[in-house]
Amino acid sequence: MALIEGIAIKNYRALKNVTLGRIGTDARYKNAFPLTPLTVVIGKNGVGKSSIFDSFGFLSDCMEMDLESACNMRGRGGFDRLVSSGAETECISFTVYYRESQRDRPITYEVSIGKDEKDGLPIVMSERLRQRRKGNASGRPLSFLYLERGRGNVWLGDDGLEGDDFGKKDVVMDPHRLAIASLAEQIQDNPRIYKFKQFIRSWYLSYFTPDAARQIPQAGVQKHLNLHADNMGNVVQYLSRNHPLVFQRILKDIAEKIPGIGKIESYQDPINNNLYLLFKDKGFAKPFTQMQMSDGTLKMFCYLLLLNDPDPAPFICIEEPENGLYHKLLGTFVSELRQHTGTQKGNSQIFITTHQPYMVDALEPQEVWILKKNSCGFSDIVRVSEIDYVREMVDEGQPLGALWYSDYLDQ
Repeated sequence: MALIEGIAIKNYRALKNVTLGRIGTDARYKNAFPLTPLTVVIGKNGVGKSSIFDSFGFLSDCMEMDLESACNMRGRGGFDRLVSSGAETECISFTVYYRESQRDRPITYEVSIGKDEKDGLPIVMSERLRQRRKGNASGRPLSFLYLERGRGNVWLGDDGLEGDDFGKKDVVMDPHRLAIASLAEQIQDNPRIYKFKQFIRSWYLSYFTPDAARQIPQAGVQKHLNLHADNMGNVVQYLSRNHPLVFQRILKDIAEKIPGIGKIESYQDPINNNLYLLFKDKGFAKPFTQMQMSDGTLKMFCYLLLLNDPDPAPFICIEEPENGLYHKLLGTFVSELRQHTGTQKGNSQIFITTHQPYMVDALEPQEVWILKKNSCGFSDIVRVSEIDYVREMVDEGQPLGALWYSDYLDQ
């Protein structure tokens, strides 16, 4: 299972300089711990939780399109609206520190995005992938890809690294796109570049809306829930046909969590080929379709489909999943999330933002990060387990969510 151990974000909206987890073995991170399989960011409105969520989305979008398009996607408003206030002449920068598995050497990806002086368009100022040599547990990781403004070098093969003459290749890339997105297609001899690209491309960021989930799709199986969940019926069709035991488990879970739901089936209209979900409520003679179900029921059902995917995304990011859910379901929902995280193959790393105390009650201090605004208007972040008095109160039996509600975490 691929796992992000740390991410650093600079000059992205209110995230002037924010680091979560561990970034290599740099002395600055000597006492830092890697991100947990379930990581939750909490904070008041306006402190930057949505910016953290969107930073993952921005990186993912950059893998699929040019930088200008990514800067304008999802209402971002372009590069000038993304760069932190007062940092207009600086770069937006990301550092991702991750492993393909616990046994693999970690890889560090660094990218800086600025504006071209000539046309004002966003370009990749620098991009680097680094890794240590096999058998070398200390020392500075060496680059196997490094470019500035689209020009640089890549070292081919599994073990090719900076300093080796063999395997070195000069490359010229379009600076308006991430090099790893194009190189993974052009250079087949460096599986590390390909794997990293596929890792980011496979991230799942939930842009779920109930209205999207209520749409009636055309019949046709689809393996994975899309970002808006408007193909919910297609995924049900796929699971019921190809993974009936998984689907039955989902039905059992939803019936336990949502009182009254007895059975869920898919129905294909033979005339127009539309696909309907039929929710059979125990108190009614006729079933309801997804168009008639509540926001909370649809949301919980979509989350269960997502978590029980037979081939799940390695990284799942959900913004404020509590919206629309009954508050007493949130503890159960956290337990459900934990069942599908971990370091085993087939599990996912899950990243969530929330401000719901009932959800925080079910979390451990090492899983929770508190985001605040500093006196300059930028975001600061700290892991709750590093706040001594909070850790002591939790050890004495105080619920973490109650401490959050009482402002102990936000002092």
